[in-house]
Amino acid sequence: MSRKPIDDLTGFDVGPDFERFSQRDDIFCRALWDESVKSRRSKEFFGGYFMPRARSRRSEGFSQRDYALRNASWHVTNVLRDSHRQETGRKEGFFDYFTAHEAGWPEPYAFDSPEQATRDLEKVARFAGADLFGVCAGDERWMYRELFDDRMGTGKPAEVPGDLPHVIVIGESMDLDLTRTVPSALSGSATGMGYSNDSVTLLTLAQYIRNLGYRAYASMNDTALAVPLAVQAGLGEAGRHSLLITREFGPRLRLGKVFTDLPLVNSRPQQFGVNRFCDICDRCVTACPPKAIAAGAPSNHRHNRSNLKGVSKWTTNAETCFKFWVNQNSDCSICIRVCPYNRDYRRWANRLWRWLAGTRLRRLALWLDDRLVDRRRQKASWWWDRP
Repeated sequence: MSRKPIDDLTGFDVGPDFERFSQRDDIFCRALWDESVKSRRSKEFFGGYFMPRARSRRSEGFSQRDYALRNASWHVTNVLRDSHRQETGRKEGFFDYFTAHEAGWPEPYAFDSPEQATRDLEKVARFAGADLFGVCAGDERWMYRELFDDRMGTGKPAEVPGDLPHVIVIGESMDLDLTRTVPSALSGSATGMGYSNDSVTLLTLAQYIRNLGYRAYASMNDTALAVPLAVQAGLGEAGRHSLLITREFGPRLRLGKVFTDLPLVNSRPQQFGVNRFCDICDRCVTACPPKAIAAGAPSNHRHNRSNLKGVSKWTTNAETCFKFWVNQNSDCSICIRVCPYNRDYRRWANRLWRWLAGTRLRRLALWLDDRLVDRRRQKASWWWDRP
């Protein structure tokens, strides 16, 4: 279960000591059971996503108005997440796949070809709100070897069948202007709305596939690691900050997955120079307040149990990162704000910059970003007062 031919296209460096990741070791899960991470403040952090416990304050970007929008943006995802939690303990979209589906059709629809099915599916995905769409083969390496049961604080068996040949990966962009106010409670609205849009799109797409007579399991943060599958599905490349970087939105994206047996054509992984650009760029490293992002070359070093074993890559220290989140009482994405790829690519000048960053003139591209783009934090009032 180490190296595969697809790795030649993605650039993944998977070694013989590779081990599948347990969701129980994810830092957000560890905050619920691991005494070295779990604390009173982490409990308050999670509780703050419900308005009576938001702990608003007078600091810029952390007022009641800011938390009101952040928590409202999460509302749809929270409702779906907890729809069966009281009866079954399922935390859908985070620890378990979504189950809010009808039975669908008993017999499969006969497409003329996998190509036709893929074209139809992408059209439906974009109609349902997906900004990006790709397909890859199922890869057991990125499936969690066990899920997390937050009632017991233990692992539990994976639920998605292992015989599904395809994974559909979708991307939902996050608001560019809101990310300019990071770190703030207000900026968390971009994250929350990304998740809420993701939930609706995933449920719609999976139900469409079920209505065609095929199996489909809608998954967000549960079941499998999203970034490796997104890279294999051709959505982008992995950056120094461990996030996916795409041509269309840079790292400003939320990801979702649908596991299915619908016959499809796999997308081809794309490389447009991100790896070599990140080699010379350290903007996320220097901007990260807790210094959680790795400097230097990719390596197989693990900071702690919340990191993958047996993959040589840039690895973020999840414990240090999460502690900063807890201390500021909201999620942080400073690394997204300062990333040179974080741009509005509807503008021709930014598309030209992206091309330049993928060439041997990448140092010039980095210099231009430093000189021409203001990546300083904007006040929340800047966003609220914009026309």
